[in-house]
Amino acid sequence: MAIGTSCAIGQNSKQTSKSPIAGSSLYQSRDGLLELDLEASSGAVDLGGQQAYLLSYNGQIPAPRLEAKPGDTVRIHFTNNLSQPTNLHYHGLHIPVTGNADNVFLNIEPGERFDYEFTIPQDHPAGTFWYHPHRHGLVAEQLFGGLAGLFIVRGELDDIPEIKAAQEEFLVLQDFALDENGRMLPSNHTSAMTGREGQLITINGQLNPTLSLPANGLLRWRILNASPSRFYRLSLENHPFYLIATEGGSLAEPVEMSELLLTPGQRAEVLVRGDRNSGQYSLQNLPYNRGGMGMMGGRGMMGGRGMMGGRGMMGGRGMMGREDNAPTVLATLNYENAVEPVSLPTKLVSIPTLPEPQQVRRFQLNHGMEPGMGMVFLINGQPYKSDRIDTQVQLNTVEDWEIVNTGMMDHPFHIHTNPFQVISRNGKSEPYPAWTDTVLVARGETVRIRIPFRDFAGKTVYHCHILDHEDLGMMGNLEIRA
Repeated sequence: MAIGTSCAIGQNSKQTSKSPIAGSSLYQSRDGLLELDLEASSGAVDLGGQQAYLLSYNGQIPAPRLEAKPGDTVRIHFTNNLSQPTNLHYHGLHIPVTGNADNVFLNIEPGERFDYEFTIPQDHPAGTFWYHPHRHGLVAEQLFGGLAGLFIVRGELDDIPEIKAAQEEFLVLQDFALDENGRMLPSNHTSAMTGREGQLITINGQLNPTLSLPANGLLRWRILNASPSRFYRLSLENHPFYLIATEGGSLAEPVEMSELLLTPGQRAEVLVRGDRNSGQYSLQNLPYNRGGMGMMGGRGMMGGRGMMGGRGMMGGRGMMGREDNAPTVLATLNYENAVEPVSLPTKLVSIPTLPEPQQVRRFQLNHGMEPGMGMVFLINGQPYKSDRIDTQVQLNTVEDWEIVNTGMMDHPFHIHTNPFQVISRNGKSEPYPAWTDTVLVARGETVRIRIPFRDFAGKTVYHCHILDHEDLGMMGNLEIRA
């Protein structure tokens, strides 16, 4: 993979032997501590070889990658140099929801500093997690501006011999809406209703980067959908994916698939076999209709002509406005450097069967009109209110939630702090067990999930992870009682 080699070293971090994301720093824990300075700001960055004016952490798109292990303490000295209030959400991490940990109710004003500190539990699963803003009302705008970074927890999955021998790469998928001068285009009413998408799609801040795969070997891709609304339906030409982990960590065994669908906020880890000796293959984003108000037509939700002289840096009309609705090439994969053959692992990390639930709840997702607010997005007929507790659960219990989508658009449903297992879709069992924190609930679908509420009491949230929909009301407050 065409990846830069510079690696900023934090106060208590060390450089890894793995290649960092192109253009981004890597901070890795040392002696049980991950400590760094993190600044949110706006300004010029390099995006696909062109200057763009975006929001970033430490001036980097994507943001620095953070790596820690179970039992480590994380200490982040955060400065908000944006023109808006903001905060940090540690998406997928099972850590406290109060104080200076994963507290999404914090309001860090422009110019203010705040010290985040928490300890990753000793039994925390290895996995691909991430961090991004979560100041309600500004989440979609700030993420769309570029504020997103990976948070990796190393552990048991990384020590499996075949996975350890694989070539590990990180793919952060982001989209942007920019004018001819590289400045962010404002969202409009229609794009907020449907969920904003940009004409420019990048992987690790690059356009159609060249990736490498060792002949005979294994490639381990750790993929993050860091877009606020766009779905990625990924396919690698002439190569299947072998899924080994979802948002909550490892599967029990690899699952072969020809396509991989990632909704906003979702992550996946896949293995790719280097079973050819040479050639060039494209990583494609296949068309996906997520529903809505005539979303797939026109010239793109953002309007305008885009960066690089009229047709956008992607060289076309952009994802939303393609006339032929054809696949988009996101990256090119080349074979390089044959290695000794590496086989696929047959077993990964065991997944426990959860006990029967003590409570079953039902949540309905749709949208409607609210007096004085216009179009809002609803859970159980209500738009979000910051001072209302929508759901109360008891610590150390297991619940089933049935999530019903009666609207016109697909909604990815995300619960903070506590991962869950999907039990069924429209009454049909899932094909394999997996831990996740975000689940797609397609229009007309009923999805049943099982959630163990463990370890941490306090107030947090659940919401649609099309982040405009969250900002427009599709969120609820969850109180976990000790």
